[in-house]
Amino acid sequence: MSRTIITPPGRFNMPDWREVWAAREIFVRFGQKEILLRYRQTAVGVAWVFVQPLVAAGVFTIVFGGIAQLPSGGVPYFIFAFAGQMAWSLFSNIISRASNSLVANLALVQKVFFPRIIVPLSVVTSILLDFAVSFGLFVVLLLVFGINPGWPILLLPVWVLLTVLLAMGIGLAASSWMVKYRDVQYFLPWLVQILMYASPVAYSMEAVEERGLAWLFNLNPITWLMEAYRWSLLGQSAPAPWQVLALAVAALLSITLGVLSFQRNERLFADVI
Repeated sequence: MSRTIITPPGRFNMPDWREVWAAREIFVRFGQKEILLRYRQTAVGVAWVFVQPLVAAGVFTIVFGGIAQLPSGGVPYFIFAFAGQMAWSLFSNIISRASNSLVANLALVQKVFFPRIIVPLSVVTSILLDFAVSFGLFVVLLLVFGINPGWPILLLPVWVLLTVLLAMGIGLAASSWMVKYRDVQYFLPWLVQILMYASPVAYSMEAVEERGLAWLFNLNPITWLMEAYRWSLLGQSAPAPWQVLALAVAALLSITLGVLSFQRNERLFADVI
C-alpha cells in the first residue's frame, strides 16, 4: 500500500518534480478544463482565436503603418504586425492566465492536496493551442503575401520554448503573490500593457534606430524575442548572437526565480487562504 507523505515546501527549495510528475493527470485535467471553459457561452466561440490577432494587426497597420508611416522591414505591414502580435499574445496570455490561476481555483486548492504549482503551469496547454491555431492562420497569410521565411522558421519552437519559460517565470511569481495581495491583479495587466508599447511588437527596431533609441530598447528582453520571431517567421534580419544568448539566460533566470518565489510563498498559502 503506497503512502503519501506531505512535507511543507522549503523557503528556497525547488519543487519535488517527481511529485509533480506523479500528479500529471491533474495537470491534464486542468488543461482540459481551461480549453473547454474558455469559450463556453461566447457568441463566436473559438473564432476569437482568429478575430483577436487579425483585429489587432489591422489596428497596428492603420496606426503605425498608415498614419505614422513606420517601416516594416520590406514586408506588408499587416503580416509584420500579425507576427509580432502572435508572439506577444503567447507571452502576455501566459502571464495573465497563470497569475490568475490560483485565485480562480481557490476552492479546489483549499480542499484537495496536490502540487499547487500544477495550477499555473497547466494554463500553457490552452495557450499553446491558441498559438498553434494562430500560426496556421499565419501560414495562410504567408502564402497570400508570397513570403518565404526560409530555414529560420525551423527555429520557431526554440523561440516558443524561451517565451514560455520567460513568461511562466513571471506568471508563477505573480500567481503566488496574488493569493496574498490582490493588488497584483490590477497592477500586472497595466504593467503588461505598458511593456507592449515599450517593446517592438507593433513597430520595428528599424523605426527605433532612426530615433537613436536602439540602445534603450536593447535592454528589453522582449526586443530580443521579437527580433528572433520576425527572423523565423518573416525571414528578416537575424538577431545578434548576444541577443539569443541573453534571451536564453533571461528565460532560464525568469523560470528559476519564478519557481523559487512560488515555493517560498506556497508556505503561506494555508494562512492566507
